[in-house]
Amino acid sequence: QVQLVESGGGLVQAGGSLRLSCAASGGTFSNYAMGWVRQAPGKEREVVASITITERTKYEDSVKGRFTISRDNTKSTVYLQMNSLKPEDTAVYYCAARYYYIAGAAYEYEYWGQGTQVTVSS
Repeated sequence: QVQLVESGGGLVQAGGSLRLSCAASGGTFSNYAMGWVRQAPGKEREVVASITITERTKYEDSVKGRFTISRDNTKSTVYLQMNSLKPEDTAVYYCAARYYYIAGAAYEYEYWGQGTQVTVSS
C-alpha cells in the first residue's frame, strides 16, 4: 500500500504562487506515475498535471504555462509549482499515484492523499 501526504496549500491572492508537496511511503516511489487532481465545489475531479516514471509531463489546458509538476525520487516526493494563480484554481488538490502507467483520468489512479485546500482570492 502506498500512503500519500500532501502539504503546501493555503490562501493566496490572485497572481500569487504556491508550491504543493506530496510525500509518498509504502512503495517504490520511482515505479509510480504521479498526478495532481483537483476538485472544486460542485465539480468533478480533474487531473491538472501528471508525470510518468520517466518524467514525461502532461497538463490540463487551463494550467499550461502556469503550473509545473516535478518529482524527486530520492525524496519520494512529487511537487506542483503553481504560479499566476486565478480564483478559478480554487479547489481541494489531491496527490494521486498509479503503478507504472500514467493515468488518463482521475478514476484510474490507485492511491490518493487526503487533499489540501487551495483558495485564491480575487
